[in-house]
Amino acid sequence: MKTIDIYQALKENSYPGRGIIIGKSADGKNAVTAYFIMGRSVNSRNRVFTETADGIKTEAADPSKLSDPHLIIYSPVRVLGNKTIVTNGDQTDTIYELMDNQQTFEQSLRTRIYEDDAPNYTPRISGIMHVGGGEYNYAMNIIKSADGNPDCVERFTFTYTTPLAGTGHFIHTYMGDGNPLPSFEGEPEKIEIPTDIDTFTNDLWNALNEDNKVSLFVRFIDIQTGKATTKIVNKYSK
Repeated sequence: MKTIDIYQALKENSYPGRGIIIGKSADGKNAVTAYFIMGRSVNSRNRVFTETADGIKTEAADPSKLSDPHLIIYSPVRVLGNKTIVTNGDQTDTIYELMDNQQTFEQSLRTRIYEDDAPNYTPRISGIMHVGGGEYNYAMNIIKSADGNPDCVERFTFTYTTPLAGTGHFIHTYMGDGNPLPSFEGEPEKIEIPTDIDTFTNDLWNALNEDNKVSLFVRFIDIQTGKATTKIVNKYSK
């Protein structure tokens, strides 16, 4: 698969929506993930990422401007043992709860469909990272309508065993701006992952559309020790 320039791709796409990146740092030492959110309306832009005991959550930057919490207030990241779950919606909790009851990542997601935001039927994108005992693997999933037809639910899971250093995969909700918004197509895009978390965070944030970007989360997890380093960037203040 061709490796794309993630920064150039983001600069050329004014509205990829929400995006998940998972991979391994170029020095091979860290499992890496990133998650960003964007918004076109006042309600969806009125958000920040805040850290929780087991991950992060979205909150209203200004509670007085929150008109509808449905689909915009959720926990994008939660940690369950040696598993880090990253998603674009409340399916994070579904995965966490069902995997805690011995279900698999795929089994958990079979209980969910795309988002109920007709006519977009926004895809649910999800990722899971297993980091433990010096081993690392990850998987990504997308649940979408059939080219905008809600009568058919399409489900795709992509697994990556023993990821290569400096390589990652990027999946996002939309191919670009539009009305309705066109859902992501194909398999997760192959990208390069640098060694430095600050460089990665800054370059991703600067590449996102200035008008539409809202928040960015980046985490590096040491594959040998499990120690996590997290960076959060919010456009709006709480």
